[in-house]
Amino acid sequence: MTSPNHQVGIKDFEAHRRALTGLAYRMLGSRAEAEDVVQDAYLRWHTADRAAVKEPRHYLGTVVTRLCLDRMRSARARRELYVGPWLPEPVVDEAFDEGTAGDLAHDISVALMLVLERLTPLERASFLLHDVFGLEFAEVSRTLGRTEAACRQLAARARAHIEAGRPRFATSPEEGCRLAAAFQSAAASGDIAALQAILAEDVVLYSDGGGKRAAALNPIRGADRLMRFFGGVLRKNPAFAAAQTRPAIVNGLAGLVMREQDGAIDTLAFEHRDGRITAIYAIRNPDKLQHVRF
Repeated sequence: MTSPNHQVGIKDFEAHRRALTGLAYRMLGSRAEAEDVVQDAYLRWHTADRAAVKEPRHYLGTVVTRLCLDRMRSARARRELYVGPWLPEPVVDEAFDEGTAGDLAHDISVALMLVLERLTPLERASFLLHDVFGLEFAEVSRTLGRTEAACRQLAARARAHIEAGRPRFATSPEEGCRLAAAFQSAAASGDIAALQAILAEDVVLYSDGGGKRAAALNPIRGADRLMRFFGGVLRKNPAFAAAQTRPAIVNGLAGLVMREQDGAIDTLAFEHRDGRITAIYAIRNPDKLQHVRF
């Protein structure tokens, strides 16, 4: 039988689980690793002197951040050996709600995740803890073991990179869903002309197979090159056009979940501008798709 104090501890933790998972996901780019980190934080929470914790959310954010920084040290080495483009593990049909104001608090788009990936671990942590998680820089300083001024500079550098990488124009979710449906229809019918009609001239495809499934080893840039690539895929693998698909929201973007004839799952997410698709993020690495259900 659990004690009342234990029950209170569980309640305090569960109130922040989603926010902590969102923080860890933005730090690591992996939903599976984020959940592992949050579970580690849960275990540490139950051995902590909770009577001395004034603000559980801030305390737990600090614990999660330090656990993530430990993991990121080994992740850096793994990323250097990664086969092809690295994309974050997709979050499908859901969002992390931090309960804080501002677009950044809810933004887990692939583009933002890729910008975060290019930051140093300390820049990423300073930005996320202050701008997204809501910690004062004095608390960020204690978490990272850096001076308050240094943490301000780290967050400012991160913020500049992120603002430069954010879309300049607002996009319509309805337009994104329309383009995703049009892409699916063109791919299913093998209609190259219809596909070309919805692609921007500067469109780019990022495909992440992780060396475990076929994928382009480098981003494919430009509509002409992308059309040739898709034409080759449809010729060499006619089963691709016969894959089952369902509409989905992938990292906040209109997208598709695909199930091929062998049961393998893919996800596609689309960025768009002026009625055309500007970026396609395709994840095929099975290690990143274990959470995704068709």
